[in-house]
Amino acid sequence: QVQLVESGGGLVQFGGSLRLSCATSGIEFSIYHMRWYRQAPGKQRELVASINSGGTTNYAGSAKGRFTTSRDNAKNTVYLQMNSLKPEDTAVYYCNAFRNSIGYWGQGTQVTVSS
Repeated sequence: QVQLVESGGGLVQFGGSLRLSCATSGIEFSIYHMRWYRQAPGKQRELVASINSGGTTNYAGSAKGRFTTSRDNAKNTVYLQMNSLKPEDTAVYYCNAFRNSIGYWGQGTQVTVSS
């Protein structure tokens, strides 16, 4: 059974930092590409950051310079370090594992940034 479990969300003040984790099980983590998405109320889910199986990262424009994604294949976990947080970063953050057109999702973790 595949499971992706996000953690690390919460309430933080403007300019603060949070580190999200996504622990996976049931997949061969090291060969999966991992993505972080977010969905704010009333908005579509958007891709924030990705890290492929080789460790190459990509970021949405809104995340560049502030967010960093990394992975620990020994722990089957992907991370999203978020710095200089803004109220517009408020959303539910989801991790996604995909390979060969097959994708798995976590349940999401709420991030709220107060102004």
